[in-house]
This record gives sequence, structure tokens and C-alpha cells, in this order.
Amino acid sequence: MTKQETSANAPRPAGPCCFVIFGASGDLTHRLLVPALYNLAAGGLLPKAFAIIGVARATMSNDAFRTELAQALRQFALRKVDEETAGQLFACVSYVNGDADDPSTYERLDSELARVERACNTQGNRLFYLATPPAAFAPIGHHLGRSRLAREEDGAWRRLIIEKPFGTDLASAQQFNRQLLGLLAEHQIYRIDHYLGKETVQNILVLRFANGLFEPIWNRDHIDHVQITVAETISVGHRGRFYDATGALRDMVPNHLFQLLSLVAMEPPSRFEAHAVRSEKAQALDAIHVPDEAAALQDSVRAQYAAARIGDDEVEDYRRTAYVRPDSTTETYAALKLMIDNWRWAGVPFYLRTGKALKARRTEVAIKFKQAPFAMFRDTPVDRLAQNFLVMSIQPDECIGLQFNAKVPGPVIAISGVNMTFKYQDYFDAAPSTGYETLIYDCMIGDAILFQRADGIEAGWRAVQPVLDAWRSAGPNGLAAYKAGSEGPAEADHLLARDGRRWRPIG
Repeated sequence: MTKQETSANAPRPAGPCCFVIFGASGDLTHRLLVPALYNLAAGGLLPKAFAIIGVARATMSNDAFRTELAQALRQFALRKVDEETAGQLFACVSYVNGDADDPSTYERLDSELARVERACNTQGNRLFYLATPPAAFAPIGHHLGRSRLAREEDGAWRRLIIEKPFGTDLASAQQFNRQLLGLLAEHQIYRIDHYLGKETVQNILVLRFANGLFEPIWNRDHIDHVQITVAETISVGHRGRFYDATGALRDMVPNHLFQLLSLVAMEPPSRFEAHAVRSEKAQALDAIHVPDEAAALQDSVRAQYAAARIGDDEVEDYRRTAYVRPDSTTETYAALKLMIDNWRWAGVPFYLRTGKALKARRTEVAIKFKQAPFAMFRDTPVDRLAQNFLVMSIQPDECIGLQFNAKVPGPVIAISGVNMTFKYQDYFDAAPSTGYETLIYDCMIGDAILFQRADGIEAGWRAVQPVLDAWRSAGPNGLAAYKAGSEGPAEADHLLARDGRRWRPIG
């Protein structure tokens, strides 16, 4: 098969707009946003009428900010930087200093927006990106609403991109949504999850709904269970203060893992349009069975990594990490068994796991199909037969694999498991990306399909709230341990073993 031609379906440049970055001097801006904007410019997807305004506390001139962005691009770019393209990107860059909760900051921003919109002809369209700590989300949203900077008028659009986390539990998520929706309309709010910028994640929709061979078997009659894994090799490192107040469950499950789950579990939308797709995703999350605390405790595992040597590196015990309490019960690993209460998935368990300092870095969705009857293979050891898995790998490799059984060549009947794997790099020419390019571009053109809606956010927190409550009540009781560099705690294996199942290996 040859590489596919995609030029006929090439997207058009976005319309004129001004890109305002709160937290413009931070790590997110430097590592991800600047390279993503450059990649969009290199791909011809940014408008000619485009401007960047940075907002941060530090005092800085426009030229100094422009120099800072250029240095960040050279340091973090994933492809060779074309100086002409970079020059065009940074041609209309300016800076406003100020605190996020200071009304005078927004007065200065208002004046700078007026100047920039005249100079760069961005037609009043504004995209506000909150690349800030979560504590600044509500104050910025409040001031943007009160100052009317985000008010849509005279045909111009105003949009707000917010990074996760969207709350720390169900109550805080509901309060945050009320605050935002009291200032901005839902269609103006783009809650970003960078996982949804990855090609393999987006391809779950295409795989399911554009191929007639999958949809008929995508149900409880043919699927035994689903495994969703987000494993990281890195430890908590220097993020002890944040992580000890958050934990693996809050950090990963209501956003990253539930986004993957919703794409797998959702019903076919009536059309490929933001409202229809997001409604089906929200309904899938809303259908997750909400257990009582006792059941939540039984169907969950939490653990912390213990010190171990991995290669040449010594990973210290989690509780010895800087800014982590010595008696901390915060989990660095979480595993859940979830059931979905609807017709399609009745009786099909979804197993989710995520953790730090594990054996390998891996993010994948694995669909385990039911075994075929073995009557005709009665003389073949059943335990040697390969399990039928459809595996969508998101990182480190973007690929889709199908595992099935085949006859080994020879005069006797011998069966062995084989794999067919589709790798994106083998079929499509795709330049390296940060994962943010698609999301930023979609926000510029007003396509919200890949962004979360308020009801979806709250449905996700509603599903994990009993687990949070059960763990809080249990305190240190039931907190397991695992060695850094391992596959995780034995208790996670027991979670599946009691159902007669086992996890796919991480590494």
C-alpha cells in the first residue's frame, strides 16, 4: 500500500484573530504553545492577520518578549526552524505585564488589544489562552467577563481556552462551571485536553464509525472487556507540592482516561458535529455506574511507588520526595473497574490504570474480544491460544494492532498468536507535532468537537467521586506499594484476576 494523498483534504487557514496568552512567560507557553503556533504557521494554517499578546507578571518590553519566544522556539521546536516563517509569526507580538487578579491588568490589555487590532487587522476576534496555574482560572475568567474583553459583539468572536484540571472533585467542578457560565456562554469556552490532539485518539472515531467491520461487533455480545492504560516512567520529580495535593486519580482519570473511555463507549452521533459528538460522549460518561463507597473501595486500587534502582538511576521513595508529607496517603498509581449501565455495554467491565515510575511509558486502549468456542481445537492447549485484542496505541508509538490466532506452517495443526500492526508513519507523511496544533486550530475556526463540555466534565467527576470519598475514609488502610520500575502493585493484578482476566504487559 502506498502513502495516502491528503492534499485534496488540506484544511484552510483560520480567520483573522489575536492570540492572548495568560502565563506567557511560563513553561507551557515555551515548550508547547510556541512550537505549536510555529508548526501551524509552517503548515499555512495561521491567518495573515494574526497577532500574539503575552500577559504575565514580569516587567518586559515587546522586543524582550519577542526575543524570549524566539529563543523558546529554537529550544523546543520539533522540526527545523525556518527563520522567515518564524519572523512572520513574531512580527506582530506584544506584551502586557500585570497580575491575573488585578483589574488594572485588563485595562492595559484592553488598550493593547485596541492598538494591535488596528495595526494587524485581526477584526476583533480574540482567543484567550489560560496557560496558568488552576488557581488563576476563575479570576481571569471573572475579569474577562466583567471587563467585557471577552464579550462577543459586532460579529467578532471571543473564545477562552482552559487547561486541566477542571476542578478537584464533583463539587468544585460544578462550582467552576457555574462561575464560567455566569460570565461566558458555553460556545465560548474550550476546555482543552491535549490527549485529544493526538492522531490515534482522534482515529478512534474514524475506526469505529467509518468501518463497517467494527461497529457490528462493538458491543457486549462480542467484547469481553476493555483496558485503558496510561503508564509513565517518570517519577513525581520536582512536582511534589502539586502532586501530593492531587494524586494519580485526580490528575489523570476524569480527563485523559475518561476521554479515551468516552470515545470507545459512546453511541454513534447523528452527525459529525460538535454538539452531537459531545452529547454522546457526555451520555457515555453519565452512564458509568456510580457505586456506593464499599463497592468503590472493592473495585479500585491505589498505591505509591517505593525506592528502586532503574538502570543507572536511583528513584527515591515517593514519601521522600521534596514537599511530600512523610505520612502521605496520596496515590501515585490508580486502577479502577467500571461498569457502564446501558444496553451496549451491560456486563462489560472497563479496567483503567495509570501511574508514575512504572516499567515503561505506554498509553493504549485495548479491546478484548470474546474467545471463540474451542470444540474443534480440543487437542490444542487453550491457554496457549492468543487472546483476540484490538489495541490502539497512543504513545510512545502511534499505531493500531490486531492480535489473532493463525496456523503455524507444517504438517500438524499448531496454532500461534500473530499481530497485524498499522503504524501512522508507514502510511502518512506527518511532520512532528506537539499535539496542540489541531486543538488550537480547531478553536480558531470554532470547531469544538475535541473539547469538553460542562456536562461531560461533571459526569466524569460524578463517576470518580465515590472512589475519592472511599479512599479519604479509608485513610492509610488499603494503600498498596510497588517498586519503581515495575508493572505496578500486585493488588492491581488481583483486581482483574478475581474476574479471570489479566492486564496486558506494560513493558
